[in-house]
Amino acid sequence: MCGFIGIVDDASVSGLLSMSLQALQHRGQDSCGIFTYDGAHFPGHRGLGLVKDVFDQRVVDRLVGSAGIGHVRYPTAGSGVLEDTQPFFERRPGLIMAHNGNVTNYEALEALLRERSIHLVSRCDVEPILCLFADEVMGQGSTAHTAEHVVAAIQATVSAVKGAYSVVFVMEVDGRPTLVAFRDSHGIRPAVVGRAGNAWCVTSESVALDALGYSLVGDLAPGEVMFFRAGEEPERHLLEVRLSTPCVFESIYFSRPDSVELGRTIYERRLDLGTRLARHFKARGLQADRVIPVPDTSRPAAIAFGEELGLPCREGFIKNRYSGRTFIMGSQAGREAAVRLKLNLIRSEFEGQRVVIIDDSIVRGTTIRRLVKSVWEQGPTEVHVAIHAPPVLHPCFYGIDMSTEAELAAPDYLKAPPREGGPSIEEQRAMEERWAEDLGVDSLTFLNVRGLDTVFPASRCAACFDGVYPQPVSEAHKQAIVRDRTCARPPN
Repeated sequence: MCGFIGIVDDASVSGLLSMSLQALQHRGQDSCGIFTYDGAHFPGHRGLGLVKDVFDQRVVDRLVGSAGIGHVRYPTAGSGVLEDTQPFFERRPGLIMAHNGNVTNYEALEALLRERSIHLVSRCDVEPILCLFADEVMGQGSTAHTAEHVVAAIQATVSAVKGAYSVVFVMEVDGRPTLVAFRDSHGIRPAVVGRAGNAWCVTSESVALDALGYSLVGDLAPGEVMFFRAGEEPERHLLEVRLSTPCVFESIYFSRPDSVELGRTIYERRLDLGTRLARHFKARGLQADRVIPVPDTSRPAAIAFGEELGLPCREGFIKNRYSGRTFIMGSQAGREAAVRLKLNLIRSEFEGQRVVIIDDSIVRGTTIRRLVKSVWEQGPTEVHVAIHAPPVLHPCFYGIDMSTEAELAAPDYLKAPPREGGPSIEEQRAMEERWAEDLGVDSLTFLNVRGLDTVFPASRCAACFDGVYPQPVSEAHKQAIVRDRTCARPPN
């Protein structure tokens, strides 16, 4: 999962890119980069770590150009090394590119490019997109690249690339610096458009626009290509019309609550998830004295959960905002210490109470187990856990870092292998009871897929919950993804 922003203006954009990347920092903390275009050169800088540490004013000032791209990365293909950091630069025809998503046929594309004597230098899956596009556009037989040339090259590229992706790039088109954006035909990964005066912007989340004072224009349509130039209206081309299936896990977990997607804030959607979850909890005949969210994503759902059941919502976990991401440690004692460093508990909110802990999801199951242990140490009389998403039963091949079946905890508690469409109500209830017993809690309640559909009533990708993949992934490509992630992820 990553975050990108592309801007074209009639003034320097590097400061705007640096500022907006800080608003997108939640989408990736491993590395970041900015490249710009001044009409002749493509100055850039990339580094490992947070935006504030990689980009000081001295670095930003030397990135001169009125068009540019910024990116923050959390790797779901390749690893967290500088060579895999975006944006990427290609000398011929002269362009910079970044993306968010996951290419599912990376190895096939690598072989295709090798046949053309093009060799990749990273494991980042935007590179084959970049190289394929550059090769196609150079094959048009002209150095004066037109919008027609670019659209034809993108069409050829997306015909070869499988997976989920939103892509932005900057190059000279029709003799002018141009920001170009395109999205996969299912619209699985987000891309929104904004403007301010003569400037145009395309980014992963609307919060980047808010940080810059840009107005939200709307969403880039699935299968659409848009050309942006300073002071002009965008040029739009629709490559392919398919059923739009945006990822629901973005709304449940990744996106900031103040972001707007498809006309609604993420905050509103999480409130709806909490209300629906509360009804599931009540239908089971369960009771509690107070609701406590695990910070930060689950707060809106916990508020709505409490309101629906008439329970107070309290802060019981205090997050250390300076601890960074919990690092992998070699011993059980070390891992538990890392969790305690990140989250500290207020004993008075738990002691003598029947508490229901609200969280957004359970993927691998290790964090919730340590969390429950810490909660029981505070002296509650009952501990209930409620999750405002369905159980994660299938891997994601489209850009969320849960791409192997072996790392998912939920299937271990089903009596039969997960099936397409999600478990029945009875199967999920039995799974919850077995898992609750193993966790040592009084109850565990997930939202079910039917409840999810009331919050996301339109078509959507919820393959991690229901096993319905809008773009099929072959078994060979699945195994290649598993190999890549197994090699990239350090031992646990």
